[in-house]
Amino acid sequence: MKNSHIQFEDILSDGKVEENLREIPVPQTSFFGLMVFVVLVVGIVAVQLFNLNVIKGSSYAERALDNASDAKIKASPRGVIEDRFGKSIVENAPSFNVFLYPRLLPQAIDERNAALQKLSGILGIQYDDLLKKLEERDWNLSDRILLTSDVSQEQLVALTAADSSLGVRIEEGFKRIFAAPYAFSQLVGYTGLVGKDDMDADKSLTMDDQIGRSGLESFYDQYLRGENGKEVTFKSANGGVKGERVEKDSKPGKNLKTYIDSDLQKYFYNRLADQLKSMGRDVGVGIAINPQNGEVLAMVNVPGFDAQHIGSAIVDPRRPLFNRAVSGVYSPGSTIKPLVGIAALTEKVIDPKKQILSIGYIELPNPYNPDKPSRFLDWKPQGWVDLHAAIARSSDVYFYEVGGGFKDQKGLGIDKLKEWWDIFGLDRKTGVDIPGEKVGFLPDPTWKENKTGQPWRIGDTYNVSIGQGDFMITPMELINYIGSIANGGILYKPRVVESVDDASGKELLHTYPSVLADLREKIKDAIPDVQQGMRDAVRKPYGTAYLLSTLPIDAAAKTGTAQIENNAKTNAFFVGYEPYVNPQIAILVLIENSLEGGANTIPVAKDVMLWYYNNRLKEGIQN
Repeated sequence: MKNSHIQFEDILSDGKVEENLREIPVPQTSFFGLMVFVVLVVGIVAVQLFNLNVIKGSSYAERALDNASDAKIKASPRGVIEDRFGKSIVENAPSFNVFLYPRLLPQAIDERNAALQKLSGILGIQYDDLLKKLEERDWNLSDRILLTSDVSQEQLVALTAADSSLGVRIEEGFKRIFAAPYAFSQLVGYTGLVGKDDMDADKSLTMDDQIGRSGLESFYDQYLRGENGKEVTFKSANGGVKGERVEKDSKPGKNLKTYIDSDLQKYFYNRLADQLKSMGRDVGVGIAINPQNGEVLAMVNVPGFDAQHIGSAIVDPRRPLFNRAVSGVYSPGSTIKPLVGIAALTEKVIDPKKQILSIGYIELPNPYNPDKPSRFLDWKPQGWVDLHAAIARSSDVYFYEVGGGFKDQKGLGIDKLKEWWDIFGLDRKTGVDIPGEKVGFLPDPTWKENKTGQPWRIGDTYNVSIGQGDFMITPMELINYIGSIANGGILYKPRVVESVDDASGKELLHTYPSVLADLREKIKDAIPDVQQGMRDAVRKPYGTAYLLSTLPIDAAAKTGTAQIENNAKTNAFFVGYEPYVNPQIAILVLIENSLEGGANTIPVAKDVMLWYYNNRLKEGIQN
């Protein structure tokens, strides 16, 4: 090796530089900072590796598998829904799902548009709607989109005959079949494809899954929804098929057995629909429960809808998707009077024999205009009435006075009334196993002053004492409180579903009577007289439900009429039960925008109660 020659001048030059340099020790904090940085980097890398290989390993493995294969979802059937006698309410039938894969469409724009045009023609989907579906789809969640889940045989043949440029694949699936689509629609509900929010809430869902959107389908979705399977076709690099394998077996959903009497449900729906049609009206509600345990025997809403054609229901101005039985809030009208009667007797405001005169109205002095006193009308002059007659005749004046007081007659007052509404559960949900249940509204002086700036007046108490004014409850709350009067004072939680069973018949869940409040001891001295008043409404010629007197079984009832929209419209109610002793069924009938008030509901109630007697009570409950 040749030695480098170092000039002397160079040595001198280095010496000059060194004279200007000073050695400074490296601080310990620098070493510590470097160590922390290295530890952080190593930690981040380790966490990410753990996340990719362990936490998300199966997910990425599935994606890698999909890239090298064709994965076909094996749809699982949802659980069936049966009535109390084992009759099918909803079951499944085989169907075919048509999926569009945009990556399989022609690349050329003209050819792609032609393929979509042809596809829209075969499936009967508007071309613009098809484009909108494609534009709104979140393709980060799935590489395909479900176009329809129920193709006809003709459509299936056309799709099969078309060339592959349509970009579709057809997979086997299931569709829901209703025993009576309209009669059970709001009760059972409908299913729909999941959205991003659903997938965020439940990580087990995929973009093509169907989930319950309303009714029992929604409330019990976790049970009814099965687990989809997966079948994989492996491919070689040139696209040839190398083999097939079932990656995951599908599992069917669990089955529901309900307390619903499907024959009663269908009869109730059809009878109410016929009554509405004869009146030129559109909207009604019917509920039947067993007051001895809270079992829901029927829950109908008119109009109904066809779950297989949900689009038409969405745009229907009658709002058929709205379950008024549990989500609608209404002024109860005179159907609240039995509760006011129990409160007045229990609080010693009045005794059952005390008579009050109704001349058709009562008047209160008007401090702002003495020449024009405030007049509160009865629906007609009733004469002298005691509690029994006041309930049977539905005297407003009687309940004005026991609710708010008049002259020498003491009244309950708004605070005590509200206390009793709370006792009977009218300020909270019943807990029925149907989604969307609302709770009524109980006005009071504080609320009124905050809303209107006006003080609460005795006239306000009069109005709520007869179920008018701002007092609102749901039909389910109403029939549930009537059921507690029928059975002597027990407020039960309403129940639609009896049990959940797996495919082998093993019971996974069973519901039992649940007591919300036991009022028997509290109201024992009042309940017989209120029950008698409701019985007289049926058997006395002056009773508002006298039409039921020809029933072959003793019944009790209360009608109600509520003025709404500044008295422009009238909602009509009926509540009642049979038999009078040891009642087995309590029913509610509601007709919105009725013509003649409670009189319009009574024919429906009579026919339903007669049907139940002839088909269930006469020979003992059977099917």
